Amino acid sequence: MLSLNKIFNKLKKNTSRLAGSNHEPLVVSRPDHSISRKQISSAALKVLYGLKDAGYEAYLVGGCVRDLLLGHEPKYFDVTTNASPEQVNKLFRRSRLIGRRFKLVHVRYGREIIEVATFRAPPETEQQDEQGRIVQDNVFGTLEQDAWRRDFTINALYYNIRDFSIIDYTGGIVDLEAGKIRLIGDVETRYREDPVRMLRAIRFIGKLGLQLEQKTEKAIPKLAHLLSDIPAARLFDESLKLYLTGNAAVTHELLCHYGLFDYLFPQTAEVLHTEQDGYPRTLLIKALENTDQRIDDGKPVTPAFLFAALLWEPVRQRWQQHQANKIPIIPALQRAATDVISEQVQRVAIPKRFTIVTRDIWTLQPRLEQRFGKRAFRLLTHPKFRAGYDFLLLRSESGEPLTELADWWTRIQDATEEEQQAMVNALSSSGPRRKPRRRRKKKPAAKSQE
Repeated sequence: MLSLNKIFNKLKKNTSRLAGSNHEPLVVSRPDHSISRKQISSAALKVLYGLKDAGYEAYLVGGCVRDLLLGHEPKYFDVTTNASPEQVNKLFRRSRLIGRRFKLVHVRYGREIIEVATFRAPPETEQQDEQGRIVQDNVFGTLEQDAWRRDFTINALYYNIRDFSIIDYTGGIVDLEAGKIRLIGDVETRYREDPVRMLRAIRFIGKLGLQLEQKTEKAIPKLAHLLSDIPAARLFDESLKLYLTGNAAVTHELLCHYGLFDYLFPQTAEVLHTEQDGYPRTLLIKALENTDQRIDDGKPVTPAFLFAALLWEPVRQRWQQHQANKIPIIPALQRAATDVISEQVQRVAIPKRFTIVTRDIWTLQPRLEQRFGKRAFRLLTHPKFRAGYDFLLLRSESGEPLTELADWWTRIQDATEEEQQAMVNALSSSGPRRKPRRRRKKKPAAKSQE
């Protein structure tokens, strides 16, 4: 693979072209870059060649081109073209139009979906709200216009299927070589157009190991509040990208550093700002590191466990408050969970299929302390036992005094049936005895009057 450094050295003689301009793009011919069609999915190639053979322009664009140049394997392949969405939809049998603000076409080949976008022109004033946010983006334009309206220079690189060259209008090659993440155009304007770009910038730091260009970085704390206007459903999607791509621990620290975490998980952020013993942060970082390790090992991860860790401290504190008001342990925890989740979904719309599992993980915590008699065996067969047990270990490792409890549940899982029964019996004999339940006397049957 030809390195970026080699590409850069071959082309840096012409510094004006390397910088990119509104008139003449940098064109990196096939011999001067490392991207091969063997690295591109067959579905993406079918879409590219389908558009080309129908007489349209067709390019790979965005993160897939960036990742291929950096030597990473792209998760998705996006295509852009001068064909309208309706023309693309008509050309491919298994395709469908999606979106209102930004109309796209999804083309399906087997289980893979290729997203196809038409070249966009810069947004007009009437397409933006009073905050500068784009509310409609379906004015189509040229390749050059499309390049200059993209977010970051490193995402504005185009792979041309006609001659296998890379086209760069904005200086993305230079920024990749320098390890910089730079917004295209006026920084504040671009963040106001779409505040989610601040989250994307943080994600790229964690994922790619690049650094923010000075102006791109400086505006983030100042404009972080704009995330308050982003729909909660969209912030849920962005949260998964931030925390479930294998770089969660680093990404979380960056979100906190730039003041963005406050607008994603405000209840947890408030706790982190006022923590005294460091326990909340320790638990959260351990959970994120464990998540990263599972992803690195190719093991499955569930968003429900992530949200259980992210929201545990606000739940724990409210749980204690409800118990102080004489509410029993389990109902107090259930009420605390409802309170915290109800507030959280106003900012990040966590679907019910995840919050149900998250609540199960939380409510298993006090139940795992009730190990007497048949309860221990019932808990071992609980469908969410493993997630609840893993969370108990996390709490123990983070400093809660739960070492004995966590060790006991660890040992009983590997024990034989006889050993399990002995462990439960030993615990029952040494533990507090329950008072025998008083049987209610049956009332005598009423005498029939004859």
